[in-house]
Amino acid sequence: MLSYIVRRLLLMVPTLIAISIITFVIIQLPPGDFLTTYVAELHTSGEMVDQAELQALKDRFGLDEPLWRQYLLWAWNCLHGDFGYSFEWNRPVADLIGERLSLSALISFATLIFTWAVAIPIGIYSAVRQYGWMDYVLTVIGFIGLATPNFLFALVLLWFSFAYLGMNVGGLFSPEYAEAPWSIAKFWDLLKHLWIPVVIVGTAHTAKFIRIIRGNLLDELRKPYVTTARAKGLSEVRLILKYPVRVAINPLVSTIGWTLPELISGIAITAVVLNLPTTGPLLLKALMSQDMHLAGTFIMMLSFLTVIGTLISDILLAWVDPRIKFGGRESV
Repeated sequence: MLSYIVRRLLLMVPTLIAISIITFVIIQLPPGDFLTTYVAELHTSGEMVDQAELQALKDRFGLDEPLWRQYLLWAWNCLHGDFGYSFEWNRPVADLIGERLSLSALISFATLIFTWAVAIPIGIYSAVRQYGWMDYVLTVIGFIGLATPNFLFALVLLWFSFAYLGMNVGGLFSPEYAEAPWSIAKFWDLLKHLWIPVVIVGTAHTAKFIRIIRGNLLDELRKPYVTTARAKGLSEVRLILKYPVRVAINPLVSTIGWTLPELISGIAITAVVLNLPTTGPLLLKALMSQDMHLAGTFIMMLSFLTVIGTLISDILLAWVDPRIKFGGRESV
């Protein structure tokens, strides 16, 4: 296992270098840059452009240099922990991402726990009680969850709560805590609002995982080893949980690799609808405004977390399912 992990880590280096080059080129493809957009907005509003300030920014970030030199400057600074400056927000990129990353991580982790806690028991029950009336009910609910986009669910919830309950469920904090420093009261207020995005985002994932677990478990329950274990007198609960369930949850374990990049990009549209102070809307705005350093840092973080998450998923899959061997070989 150790040699496999080291080999994968070494392969990460050229992979991330290639991703960084592609990322930088894609960000530069649209005509102009943020300074061009900024100058156009000033002219539209009738304000004067400070040429000295613009030239200072160009000199600082090498915007007048060839593209390859701009890339090398950006990559070198990133390796030293300097992710650049956000022109849109007029703040360092590290500060912008840092203050939103913790909230995004909290929502993603809570959503993962909610999804697993709901999907695994329901999926097992649906498989064991196949074609029962509850199985049909859960199937209908699951298809509704799969067919409903998260942002549409969020819009319906916002409308219903405002029209019939007289309250606004958007945001992660009450108005009095939105700009307040962290305290026990603010953290408790966060927990009271947290369940709303968790349920909205987790609905589609939960419905999908229920169908996956149900289908996989039904396949496993029909295999000879289950019949043999049952004939030997193993209790039904222990039989199901010890053998077939371990194989049926493989797709859930493999999706752990998606969880890490979702810390950055997750629920971007839903976060805009619910007015959540997470990294998703920040990434979307950075791409729309060609905020080069902010968008590039986001995409590189997404790529790094995707590679790390995939490695973690592979290791956990081999641990959960003994049939999976590193290196693609199965011992005889």
